[in-house]
Amino acid sequence: MRKLVYYIASTLDGFIAGPDGADPTGPGGFWPIPEDYLRHLVAEYPETLPGPARQALGITAEGTRFDTVLEGRHSYEIGLKAGVTDAYPHLRHLVFSRTLSESPDPAVEIVSGDPIAKVRELKQQPGKDIWVVGGGNLAGALYPEIDELIVKLAPLTIGTGIPLFGHGAEFDPRTWELVEHRVMGSGALFLTYARTAGAPESA
Repeated sequence: MRKLVYYIASTLDGFIAGPDGADPTGPGGFWPIPEDYLRHLVAEYPETLPGPARQALGITAEGTRFDTVLEGRHSYEIGLKAGVTDAYPHLRHLVFSRTLSESPDPAVEIVSGDPIAKVRELKQQPGKDIWVVGGGNLAGALYPEIDELIVKLAPLTIGTGIPLFGHGAEFDPRTWELVEHRVMGSGALFLTYARTAGAPESA
């Protein structure tokens, strides 16, 4: 069965964006992107780079991990404001929204129903794993279905912002097993966690 993977960049204090929710890696952003970090993305996760970045870097590799990307409306609108209607034309791209009545791009699927029901449907279909790109609210809604976390941990703190699972996630303690880790010389870490079978025992 396909896995649902939350592959996301996080600060040391657990935030994925600033309080305004804008792209922290965009023009004027505060997120560090050192050379070794970018090289690792290109080598190991080429399909997770947006189409314009792939084109600029000359990347044509399909990638081996994901063929489907899930995105929340607020995250999707960051691209729309920049004139990008499909940031991931090389992947099946689904946007979850109850307010978008039609897709701004014929290749982007709008899902207005229950995210969990849709993910369970996707998991039964053949293909590579499914990537939750963000934002935090969608990740929070899909929290019970996430099988793996890949956290790109930046050597950065920001004090406040959008947390890893958004502001509306329910309290639901879960344990995760560290199955892979890579440490960049620049200080960034790539941490891969698999969900364990149950909730942690009480201390």
